[in-house]
Amino acid sequence: MPQPRTLALATVMALCVGLSVPSTDAATRKKPAARKPAAAAKHPAACTDFYAEANAAWLKANPMPSSGAISSLGQLAALSLQQQRDLLDAAMKAPQNEVQRLLGDFWASGLDEAAVERDGAAPIAPLLQRIDAIRKPKDIAPAIAALHQVGIPVAFGFGADLDLRDLGRHIGYFSQGGLGLPDPAYYTRGDADTRALLGHYRDYVQKILVLTGVPPQEAPAQAQQVLELETRLAALARPLPELRDPRKNYAPVATTGLAKQYRNLQLDAFLKAQGVNDDTVSLANPALFAELDRLVAGLKPEQWKAYLRWRVGDAMAPYLSAPWRDAEFAFRGKLLRGQAAPPPRWQQVLEAIDLAAGPMLGREYVARYLDPQTRQQAELIAGQVRDALARDVAASTWMSEPAKAEALAKLKTLRIEIGAPARDLDYSVQPMGRGSFGSNILIASTWRHREEMRRIGKANAERRWDVLPQDPALLYDLAHNRLIVTAAMLQPPVLDHTMPLAGQYGAYGALVGHELSYAVDSHGRMVDSRGNVRDWWTPADAEAWNARLQKVIAQYDRFPYPGLPGTHVNGKLVGEQAIADLAGVELARAAFEQAVPQPNLEANRAFWRAWAQVWAQQVTEEEARRRSLQDVRAPGPWRTNGPLMQQPGFAAAYACKPGSPMQVEPAQRITVFP
Repeated sequence: MPQPRTLALATVMALCVGLSVPSTDAATRKKPAARKPAAAAKHPAACTDFYAEANAAWLKANPMPSSGAISSLGQLAALSLQQQRDLLDAAMKAPQNEVQRLLGDFWASGLDEAAVERDGAAPIAPLLQRIDAIRKPKDIAPAIAALHQVGIPVAFGFGADLDLRDLGRHIGYFSQGGLGLPDPAYYTRGDADTRALLGHYRDYVQKILVLTGVPPQEAPAQAQQVLELETRLAALARPLPELRDPRKNYAPVATTGLAKQYRNLQLDAFLKAQGVNDDTVSLANPALFAELDRLVAGLKPEQWKAYLRWRVGDAMAPYLSAPWRDAEFAFRGKLLRGQAAPPPRWQQVLEAIDLAAGPMLGREYVARYLDPQTRQQAELIAGQVRDALARDVAASTWMSEPAKAEALAKLKTLRIEIGAPARDLDYSVQPMGRGSFGSNILIASTWRHREEMRRIGKANAERRWDVLPQDPALLYDLAHNRLIVTAAMLQPPVLDHTMPLAGQYGAYGALVGHELSYAVDSHGRMVDSRGNVRDWWTPADAEAWNARLQKVIAQYDRFPYPGLPGTHVNGKLVGEQAIADLAGVELARAAFEQAVPQPNLEANRAFWRAWAQVWAQQVTEEEARRRSLQDVRAPGPWRTNGPLMQQPGFAAAYACKPGSPMQVEPAQRITVFP
């Protein structure tokens, strides 16, 4: 659910312009350097740059990395990985139940690199034999269905997702897919960089085909056939930005018409093979599926066989012997992701287990690492923050009465789910054993695909999560009006029951407030308290919200971007996250003051410090520049300082005088819901 170079120093320097610039004529400057620091000294460090003051020890202990970033929350994610590693080590040595035995065998098979090398391509031999058995066009559709069953989606995508007419159930979604490159536009652009990328891609396809058993002299021609087929699919694929709107991907059709409409693709038989018996599916790009239907009948089976061999080899390459892994990393790791080297073997195996059997690992992670007292405290604080939001909504000066009523109804029915989802999984799996990591991948991915298909047509969508308990995550689920907090998130610096109470509210409580604000803001307005997709705001509500959002955007536009001289934060880019940060701090503070009516000075300060320490980070200049253009979240110093500048309680706790960088003039203060 995953850092500026001396960010603290860069921010202080930006806020105190000119203090570190030496004069070129020391004899005539009349000591400006002596006067300006003296003026700045009127404000305590906490009132100048609270992020730097609160995180001084962390920043000293965590120097700038050579590349990328390091952060407090990144360290939490790393801790979760180590915990999963420890859990799997224990399951490998002394499993306590059947799920642990499965996981322990899976783990052991992946760590045994000698066995992986001996295994070679043996794990995928049955799949390749299935493809080699294709003789006629009518054999192609069953082969496509069989590969989907083992978790290798070819030709198109198919998965379970929410029915937008009834958010309590899932339906099956047919979608574009089956391409080896991440963006369909790569296949059709004519610029030099894209042409060069396609050349590297063709080379990679050839290498994988040879590894699957294609004679080297035939591989170039077969690789060209693969690219031709994928290019035809890409030409009818929709641009990636269009896929981000769920409404544009929702096109329900009756399953009874699929057999006749897609006779060659046999989509009716495909659904039966996946175990799906629903009467409706979504199929939002009929032109693409019509073309696929024509291609099944119109292309020679040999071209389809080349394509299917390639897709199997590419999907399984990370889990096979070194020649496969090296070829895959050279293209996808180095060229596409810019990685200098693959992660250590244990991490590769862990990522594979999470991908293929993540819910199994999550079940054991919760049992081992989620402390009952912390879970109870997390639920208590989240409930108090929800109640604070209800009080703010009821007292709001800008929400209309109908909007207030709907918002309060949503908050009354909002569920808080901590640690792990209500489970409806069947953990019966074909025995894995320790002999073949690649075979275990296929066993586990077949199980996970089966469980995903079982979601379709069921009115129990709220029983499952789309995040794993072992991944740190705290989020508001708009479709089901619930707060989800994973087990891995309930650790410092976010929350455990041993943290000072004020810090629990300042860190975890504020993150909860951030997410719960989405229930009743410009996102939450689109789903009502009964789960209907409709806009329940009035135009006046929208206008009032936008006025607040514009003030936040203007505020963040003024902030210099840490580590990037001459660059400012893009307020429009980060505005929605920034206003949620402000709401989160307001709500957490209200909940804290309700729970502890008269906190002492140290408790007051601990609340604000906890918020700051969540966002401690060091980011290289290159990474900061990338984030300044793409990241919808403000950099750590401004996630800390931006909301706190608006809080009278912060100014009181640190005796910040009017005019200090960390105190906004009362007339300029921004509030969200009151």
